[in-house]
Amino acid sequence: MAERPLTVLQLLPALESGGVERGTLELGAGLVRAGHRSLVISAGGQLVSRLTGQGSEHIEWPIGRKSLWTLRLVRRLRHLLRDNQVDILHARSRFPAWIAWRAWRGMAPQDRPRFVTTVHGLYSVSRYSAIMTRGEAVIVVSQAARDYVLRNYPKTDAARLHLIERGIDPNVYPFGYRPPDSWLNRWYHEFPFLLERQVLTLPGRITRLKGHLDFLQLLARLVGAGLPVYGLIVGAEDPAHASYLREVQRSVQRLGLENHVTFTGHRMDVRDIYAVSNLVFSLSAKPESFGRTVREALSLGVPVVGYDHGGVGETLSQAYPQGRVTPRDVDALERATRLLLEFPVEVDQFRFATVQDMIDQTLSVYRGLTHP
Repeated sequence: MAERPLTVLQLLPALESGGVERGTLELGAGLVRAGHRSLVISAGGQLVSRLTGQGSEHIEWPIGRKSLWTLRLVRRLRHLLRDNQVDILHARSRFPAWIAWRAWRGMAPQDRPRFVTTVHGLYSVSRYSAIMTRGEAVIVVSQAARDYVLRNYPKTDAARLHLIERGIDPNVYPFGYRPPDSWLNRWYHEFPFLLERQVLTLPGRITRLKGHLDFLQLLARLVGAGLPVYGLIVGAEDPAHASYLREVQRSVQRLGLENHVTFTGHRMDVRDIYAVSNLVFSLSAKPESFGRTVREALSLGVPVVGYDHGGVGETLSQAYPQGRVTPRDVDALERATRLLLEFPVEVDQFRFATVQDMIDQTLSVYRGLTHP
């Protein structure tokens, strides 16, 4: 007898860019392919058209807005859950999780969907963050995230934790990938000087967390030593962090790097930029739960240098230990970078969890809740 299709509702603040957002799209597409109904509530964003084009349904609510007004959505959400006979309510961010939990708690137990949360980040430890441990099933995206939950929320039942790593699509990030000639021609027409430079790339949104100031210090040291390097900062500018962007730009001028670094902004061809980079960096000031960009670059066979903490350190220890650097130690960062530029160490092919692995494992969690 075939299993009944599920109706799954995912909640997150917005669908602009980022790892949480991409994971939401990947799971939504996987659910649709498997014959389930995929619903997503967010405030919208540039990824909505891709989400709906893959067969998911989007409901635009400002569910991530931190205000008392947003609490009005609790009752609306409760009605939506009943009207759509939602089987799985899956919260991926803290404030939406509070709205979801309040709506869920206010329903009769026999009418409730099953409540799932995903711990995507190593959040500040607080009662506010504790909501991410209240799911009937709690998905953690790395061993670092699992350790964080058990260390900081010791009342959490370890049996409710499910380690499901974010997946990398090997068809999108094949080992040994080379960009097509058409892309290379356009790229080197725009940046002809890169043909004679060693390219150092820091991907990620322009937020203080991502370590741009450390990256610029590194560049200044290497340029000052006469090394033929050039820095690429690849990521969208975040209006909420405009003052930080100005600080970074002032640092470029103060360090004399105007001719040695480019801010590319948001790019849809990050894979190709990885592939033409000599080194990719991950320099988050605080431990990240996962570090998707590290796995993307390593999947292509591109060396990565990163701070050895959280999910980034976890990945590097498995797949490229030569790239591990003591967090916030710019001297160690310079030494590791110089060594890898002078004596490159090839990346061995490593089997990371795939997107399909992530989808299959998440569906298994859902099935375990709906068919105990």
